[in-house]
Amino acid sequence: MRSDNIKKGVAKTPHRSLLMATGVSKKNMNSPFIGIASSFSDLVPGHIGLRDLERQIEKGIHTGGGQAFIFGVPAVCDGIAMGHDGMRYSLPSRDLIADCVETVANAHQLDGLVLLSNCDKITPGMLIAAARINIPCIIVTAGPMLNGESRCEKLTMIKGAFEAVGKYRSKEITEERLLELEEASCPSAGACQGLYTANTMACLTEVIGMSLPHCATAAAVSSEKRRIAFESGMQIVELVKKNKCPLDIITRDSLRNAIIADLAMGGSTNSFLHILAIANAAGIGDDKKDGISLKDFEELSHMIHQFVKLEPSNDITMTEFHQAGGVNAVIQELLKSVPEFKDLEGVALEKTSKIVKNEYADKSVIHDYKEPFTTKPGLGILYGNIAPEGSVIKISAVDENCYEFEGTAKTFNSEEEAMKALEEDKIKAGDVIVIRYEGPKGGPGMREMLAPTSLLVGKGLGTKAALITDGRFSGGTRGICVGHICPEAANGGTIALIEDGDKIKIDINKRTLDLIVDEKKLEERRKNLKPYKIQQNGLLGKYARTVSDASHGAIV
Repeated sequence: MRSDNIKKGVAKTPHRSLLMATGVSKKNMNSPFIGIASSFSDLVPGHIGLRDLERQIEKGIHTGGGQAFIFGVPAVCDGIAMGHDGMRYSLPSRDLIADCVETVANAHQLDGLVLLSNCDKITPGMLIAAARINIPCIIVTAGPMLNGESRCEKLTMIKGAFEAVGKYRSKEITEERLLELEEASCPSAGACQGLYTANTMACLTEVIGMSLPHCATAAAVSSEKRRIAFESGMQIVELVKKNKCPLDIITRDSLRNAIIADLAMGGSTNSFLHILAIANAAGIGDDKKDGISLKDFEELSHMIHQFVKLEPSNDITMTEFHQAGGVNAVIQELLKSVPEFKDLEGVALEKTSKIVKNEYADKSVIHDYKEPFTTKPGLGILYGNIAPEGSVIKISAVDENCYEFEGTAKTFNSEEEAMKALEEDKIKAGDVIVIRYEGPKGGPGMREMLAPTSLLVGKGLGTKAALITDGRFSGGTRGICVGHICPEAANGGTIALIEDGDKIKIDINKRTLDLIVDEKKLEERRKNLKPYKIQQNGLLGKYARTVSDASHGAIV
């Protein structure tokens, strides 16, 4: 065992003495040492229930014959961090989490890990760490929140809270109703209820094969989730015995499976960043022959139908998705219908087809692949003179009548400037809001734009105005919103050259994003563009100086 490096032989007497100080018995000194990397936090709704799941995992590990050690990693709630400088820390926290897990696991020579996660950047951070360390690992995502309810209206965090702000400001609802929605929208522990980034990444983790069946969708407060946590604790010991490591599971084929499932379900645009970063950590990034790149998303997006449509682009939440068969039922449909979707072995130590065989699916929620919600994919890559290196849009969250949109640019050099204009009713039908200097380097930190996109929808402009940015969006964003524009403004991208009054054309059918301005005029503007200077110190300064662009996963 790898842990023999800290517990075998006379020279390791001091090490054993220190381990005994933690409570390890002489008998368990011979057991596999299993770390539980927990992102428990009283600050994050998705993580407040992790103490209980830690206990279940610990019980499973000891039942399986291992010795468990719990250690912590940070967690950021994107919803709470949204709309202010705190959001700059969200994406950088992904790589910080990976560093924390790698440090503890390697410093203490652990034999295996259970990675206990839930929210937006924590799960991909855990996956990156698993690929880097490449010791047996299993991921437990803590599960979604229960639906909210008020006056017989089903609520979610996005539609019940964020979009309610726009409705209140446009006088569609009263202050009394706003306060009712505020209190009722998030009724329990768990990741927010729709297919936003947290639940998208949980589902893709299950598709990749790094978590047990039903882990992604079982509610955070359910006994089923507790049982899955216990079984994951048992299973990690088995994975250690068989030396089944993440790089046996995280492969080109399994990541392409994740892309296919993501397109079929219409997940969060953030998944593009995370899958590319995970591929890089696994040694199959776009700098490698046959590595995973943005081209895989582009290629597959022209092939895959969307046969699942969840909140925010529908009123079906993770609760109903789980009851309808969840990820297993999606996998079964993909195995039957999409030749590019491979039958692979994951942490359950069985081929996917054996796990999902005869899985029930509610066809009103999970359609047959041949009878999809739409033959368009859930996500798409747009190119053009604004985004020569790519940009992303959540097609499933755009009204089909808006697939071709031409409007007039209104430019802002920060999210705050755009929010002020929205709040003061300076954005009208036909406008294209341009928010720049919010990319990985320029932000720094590539903030999510849920507040302005929700306000846009709440004010009734979701199909009448568009928003483009070199920043990114929450998985809860809906409307004509294009993000991840590359090159970003801080790197001199075309988005930095746009001026108020310019015409911008978005064409989802053709996958294009173009600035309708003469090239000679753009060159004149480029000559007068002032070089961007990084102002930040500390973590954000280091991040800005080392981060790659969004089209390569914003890796450091």
